[in-house]
Amino acid sequence: MKAVHFGAGNIGRGFVGLILHNAGYEVVFADVNADLIDALATTPSYTVHEVGPDARDWTVDNYRALNSRTAEVEVAREIATADIVTTAVGPSILKFIAPVIAEGLRARPSNGAPVSVMACENAIGATDLLRAEIEMLLADDEAVLRRAIFANTAVDRIVPGQDPAAGLDVTVEDFFEWVVERGPFGNAVPDIAEATFVDDLAPYIERKLFTVNTGHATIAYHGFARGASTLVEALDLPEVAAEVRAVLGETKDLLVTKHDFDPEEQEKYLQKNLLRFANPALSDTVDRVGRAPLRKLSRNERFVGPAAALVELGRSPDALVRAIGAALRFDVPEDPESVRLQELLRSDRSSADLAEEITGIDSASPLLPRIAQEIDAARGSGRE
Repeated sequence: MKAVHFGAGNIGRGFVGLILHNAGYEVVFADVNADLIDALATTPSYTVHEVGPDARDWTVDNYRALNSRTAEVEVAREIATADIVTTAVGPSILKFIAPVIAEGLRARPSNGAPVSVMACENAIGATDLLRAEIEMLLADDEAVLRRAIFANTAVDRIVPGQDPAAGLDVTVEDFFEWVVERGPFGNAVPDIAEATFVDDLAPYIERKLFTVNTGHATIAYHGFARGASTLVEALDLPEVAAEVRAVLGETKDLLVTKHDFDPEEQEKYLQKNLLRFANPALSDTVDRVGRAPLRKLSRNERFVGPAAALVELGRSPDALVRAIGAALRFDVPEDPESVRLQELLRSDRSSADLAEEITGIDSASPLLPRIAQEIDAARGSGRE
């Protein structure tokens, strides 16, 4: 069995690649980072260090590596004979890898088994995004598109910033979830023992996004605003700990109401994640976790998504709105989105106009004025 995986970074090697390796697949890593691909191509194995209560080390071997920028033909050829194609590149990069996947599908035999395509990204419906890009490229030949089965996924594993001296080795937490929608596969569900296949993926995607990602980012933004350098430092501040608990209380309310999760089970999940965030072996910097604030403040993301849903239910997302206010104050010159966000705040445009552009909230929503007030406050603090 063979899997082609786009994205040989820490998540690709320490999460998706590891699970595929453990399931018995030969993994072909594809990435545009020439140094990383060269290192993988010349190293027979690397180690994944799991830290936590069930800590252990895994040796990953039986892989190959290709540069997806300079060796597109070779990557397409691998896809033509692969059983699985996965990604961990970031949602915005999916459109750039779609062409080589499309070429790989063209090269597959018309009477062979379809390849399973799963985008393992921190985004709702990431595989749908990838499929849409591939569909545009294959508009002249729908039969080729049927050579693939596209399934959405929900992925969850904390992979902190790594020691530069670690080389290819990766440190990750011992907890993970890879949940995949079962429906597209029919009776041909891929053989991946550590993945969970479910009939309805939406509750799991939102549970992860609105608990793990929302909580993580809340700590980062409130911690940054209070001068903390790491998430553990931030959580040691009582006011930050109180804010993240309040935010997760609101998202728990939404998840229980919307998806009928058992309240006690969701509370256990919430508490487990608070322990994960506080694990000193996994501590990350607030700058890294908070990066790309414009994406994280967009309509279907970790703050605005649950806040808007709570407003529709007639509830007030006070803590989520405060977290949005903290995110607006994220000012890191090394992060292009942070720079752009601060440029917008310094512009002459109205706060209501900026609230609508940044969050994608409709002008008629009662949430919009509250976000505009946070923008007013952020602008005021920036001018003091």
